[in-house]
Amino acid sequence: MNQKIDQTLAYYLLKRREKMDFVNSNNKLTSDEIIDKGGQLEILEFKITALEIAKLS
Repeated sequence: MNQKIDQTLAYYLLKRREKMDFVNSNNKLTSDEIIDKGGQLEILEFKITALEIAKLS
């Protein structure tokens, strides 16, 4: 079970990094796009936190 958690956690951490890099490297995003990406990052953070807690259990 821990292996699946580790794989999923690695995937979500990669996706978080990709979204953060996209926002930080793009100077032409509209405010709506930034808000949308922020919402996507929020969801990823919840998933990452849940997986980290599950890993400790």
